Amino acid sequence: MSVQATPQQEPKFSKLRAVLWPIQNKELKKFLPMGLLMFFILFNYTLLRNVKDALVITAPGCGAEVIPFLKLWGTMPFALLFFFAYAKLSNILSRENLFYTCIIPFLVFFGAFAFIIYPNKELLHPTLESVSALRESCPNIKWFISLYGIWSFAIFYILAEEWGVIGISLLFWQFANEITRTNEAKRFYSFFGLLGNLSLITAGALVEWLAGMNKNLPPAADVWGKSITYMMTAIVIVGVGILAVYWWVNRYVLTDPFYYDAAASVGKKKKEDKPKLSLRESLAYIFSSKYLGFIAILVISYGIATNLIDVTWKSQLKEYFPHSNDYFAFMGRFSFWTGIVTIVLILATKGIVRKFGWLTGAIITPLMVLITSALFFAFILFKESLNDVVAFVGVTSVYMAVMIGAVQNILNKGTKYSLFDPTKEMAYIPLDQELKVKGKAAVDVIGGRFGKSGGGFIQFILLTLTAGGQLTIVPYLFGIVAFVSLAWIGAVKSLSKPYAAKVIE
Repeated sequence: MSVQATPQQEPKFSKLRAVLWPIQNKELKKFLPMGLLMFFILFNYTLLRNVKDALVITAPGCGAEVIPFLKLWGTMPFALLFFFAYAKLSNILSRENLFYTCIIPFLVFFGAFAFIIYPNKELLHPTLESVSALRESCPNIKWFISLYGIWSFAIFYILAEEWGVIGISLLFWQFANEITRTNEAKRFYSFFGLLGNLSLITAGALVEWLAGMNKNLPPAADVWGKSITYMMTAIVIVGVGILAVYWWVNRYVLTDPFYYDAAASVGKKKKEDKPKLSLRESLAYIFSSKYLGFIAILVISYGIATNLIDVTWKSQLKEYFPHSNDYFAFMGRFSFWTGIVTIVLILATKGIVRKFGWLTGAIITPLMVLITSALFFAFILFKESLNDVVAFVGVTSVYMAVMIGAVQNILNKGTKYSLFDPTKEMAYIPLDQELKVKGKAAVDVIGGRFGKSGGGFIQFILLTLTAGGQLTIVPYLFGIVAFVSLAWIGAVKSLSKPYAAKVIE
């Protein structure tokens, strides 16, 4: 049972309905397409994440160690270029056309990669012999040389990484923050995450099924190439679905005042509806905001901590699954269980913000990262001395490192999707239009990349100085993750007061 409310009022539900489905039937016209939009974007990101890691980490002469170099020298410069282009285009294009302009180039590249670039990789890439000779002559920059040897894969990795930040963090959440009222956000946002994370289960099952099916191909067949073709075809088809859903919402939802307060202005090209500040003025305005600075610390801390943990885990994963298709199949299972656990966490935690406040909901993720990373790094550090113990239960220490890292990753991603993303996005809602559009782009695109690139920079310095591998630098990474997690907790506490004040305003 629910009592129908006007758009600005909080609807009243029975206790059971408030827990299981606090959404009015009339609101479904707005809620379901937004949930479907998140599902499609996350479905593509899950496929891209699985492909990009298997593509780069298992490539000849490469390993998990190339990831910090890619994040520092690839994704960060791309994020900066994208931000300046986006900030400029946001003053020229309508919101709808800006969305299409950001999405379509990605779909074109991923389609071209499957049918043009990958089939001709031997022609496009330098020979393995020449790359190996360069690596031996310059060991301190061997990971740069490895990336040069697979440069088209590196470009794919960069764009696949940016799809997650641009598609989810920027385009989806900016759109949701603009058209969702605060009283709706408290009820909608956790369920957006629930619907979106069904895509992890779907994509994970698809990846595992394809990897298993391709094992039956004859030995001469390019098994990994077949998987890439199928994945990229699915990504382009779903990408067209993203564009179609977004178009429908703009035409049939945002023109109704019940769903959108500014419905009367939809479709009208009014210059005053767009932010009026120049790019230079916008940057000065954005970087003078202490409030945005706290959100940026949250985003950067998450990026640094998860990157340092993730690369270490994937170095163990590469050791256990050296072949691309086996690695790909495992990542499919990993995505499947990430989706399951995330949905369970969303259902278990979705009332936390409503009952205990924004601070409680926002602080759980850094606490989870701190605790689970301590367990994972402790096992990696003492792995050799635990060989006899793990052998007693019939497994290897590498297998245990892979499994502990997988559990740590799943819990971190689960709390990110169930609590970190909704609480972060709620913090944007009380802001003015300039900070919502360009401020969010600066924090989520540049800040998000800066976080992961910051993790990449730390590992780049340590790997270059030691000329070693990922396990060589684990003791340093352990301390850095702990420090970053504590700084993250401090930023959450500092942001909670101004957020509460803005909501009251």
